[in-house]
Amino acid sequence: MSHPRAISSGPSSAADDAEQRPSRSDLRPEIRWVLLVTSIAVLSVALPATLLVYVPSAPRSDGWIVTLMIMVWAGVRVSLLWVSGIPRLFDYFLWVFTYIFMGIAPTAQILSGLTSTTTPGVDPGMDLPTASIVALGLVCYELGRFLWILREGRSAQETPLKVLPVHPGRTLALAIAGVLIGAYFVSRVGLAGSLGSREGAQAARSAAWPDPAMRSIFYAGAIYPLLVATGGLAQLSRTARTLANKRWALGGAILAALLLLMIVNPVASARYTFGTVAFALAVFAGAVSTPARARITMLAGVVGFLALFPIADVFRSENGTASRAGFFGEYLSNPDYDAFWQIANALSYSIDGLVQPARQALGSLLFFVPRAIWPDKPTDTGIMLAEYRGYSFDNLSAPMWAEALVNGGIVAVVIVFLALGVALRAMDTRMVPAFATGGVWAIAGAILPVYMTILMRGSLLQATGALAITILSIVLIAGRDRDKSPPDYSLMSSR
Repeated sequence: MSHPRAISSGPSSAADDAEQRPSRSDLRPEIRWVLLVTSIAVLSVALPATLLVYVPSAPRSDGWIVTLMIMVWAGVRVSLLWVSGIPRLFDYFLWVFTYIFMGIAPTAQILSGLTSTTTPGVDPGMDLPTASIVALGLVCYELGRFLWILREGRSAQETPLKVLPVHPGRTLALAIAGVLIGAYFVSRVGLAGSLGSREGAQAARSAAWPDPAMRSIFYAGAIYPLLVATGGLAQLSRTARTLANKRWALGGAILAALLLLMIVNPVASARYTFGTVAFALAVFAGAVSTPARARITMLAGVVGFLALFPIADVFRSENGTASRAGFFGEYLSNPDYDAFWQIANALSYSIDGLVQPARQALGSLLFFVPRAIWPDKPTDTGIMLAEYRGYSFDNLSAPMWAEALVNGGIVAVVIVFLALGVALRAMDTRMVPAFATGGVWAIAGAILPVYMTILMRGSLLQATGALAITILSIVLIAGRDRDKSPPDYSLMSSR
């Protein structure tokens, strides 16, 4: 990104503390500890306590006790991450998602009895088993992550940091292709699909592409190649050897970003999609390239999810409002927070013996196969669970826990989250130094971690198309390896 500098290791989890070597810090230890204690006091003590006081108490089960404990632990993990100033963004976004969608929301809904209106009829007897499944997945995630940290500790050695630079020609070609695809998308959906309300935009996209999988592919094609190209141009502006090249790369990045924001904006776009684009653009601009910036950015992310995410729902319909019935009132009966109840439905689906091993996963992997060729291609897991439960509304989420359950039951939950812990830690280790040294990994680190909130919420069938397009775009603009070996570039990548 900008000028490379070491990223310090503020307070982190016990496993991280054990594995980190001493490094210079941008904050005095006492200041870091004050920030950490304050953050934990707010996220893991004050907010849970306030929830218990202000949410109407008419508990439908004892499941809220487990979800409250999940909220407390997630608050601790989020606090450790943002205070450290080390942008381990995969870990960060997983725990932010967990704090809100597996902590605050289900605790408030179970405690009040006011569950998501789009997932009615869930047996209260399923609450505690569902909360236990969520906790099991998180324990397995932490275990997988810890095992990879131990591996990093055993194999740690001073090797040159490989940097994949951005290829100028292919980046320009991707930018041009992104502009053309974006223009085609806008021509198909019209202004209502680009600048109208969210409901109007969804209707316009559905009319243009009736098949949900194809609709997701075309929508992702209009966004993510251009987003990757924007990051590539931003990288080229920093590495240009002449002033003229620097100017055209920076100007191209700004123009690409402006066009991208015409396609993805807070009015017509889903909040998750706009948030992904906005966060990635901020990282391209250097929002996590130093410990201080990373700390501010991650703190702003937490505040944004808690305070701005609900308000952004005002654009869902033409006559929407931004009023909230108190902070915790936002979560009561709100269909936006159906994730926990979809896990309960997936658990019921598994208990009923309806699981066809890996069938839903296969549909996600082969998302690009048209339904005309594969007539019995699996639908989104959210839709499948809605049909299983007999719901009239089927635009429902399917969190990672639910996807694992419908593909292989509880055993799949254990396997998936162990693998997730390993994979996310490994990717964070690779991407943390890239934010300071630049290159293709910095672009991947700007987009993929925040996109993971979409993957965590599900359904995977809709989300994998955009993920595949993003990865292909990143691979396309990658240049050859080069070594980046000066000592100052040792950025705690494996520590």
